[in-house]
Amino acid sequence: MNTIYDLVTMVIFAGLVVLFLQRSTAPEPSDHMYQYAPPAIGCAVANWVGNPTPKGLGLDWLAVGIILAVIGYILYVLKPFNQTL
Repeated sequence: MNTIYDLVTMVIFAGLVVLFLQRSTAPEPSDHMYQYAPPAIGCAVANWVGNPTPKGLGLDWLAVGIILAVIGYILYVLKPFNQTL
């Protein structure tokens, strides 16, 4: 792990995996597997964009934007905190 984007995207991806595993054991799954593809791909793209470039283009703002979009997607579409007691 060389950059902060490596750590942040791995933490988000690990949380996504835990959410998927938790929901896949439910009696009636509330979501589908294809809904997890956009944030997983977004984590990979943000990590790639956040890597240092040889010419020093400085695409940090784009990596941060992608990470925020991934978090927004997870909160809006997957609703990880939607608990019924």
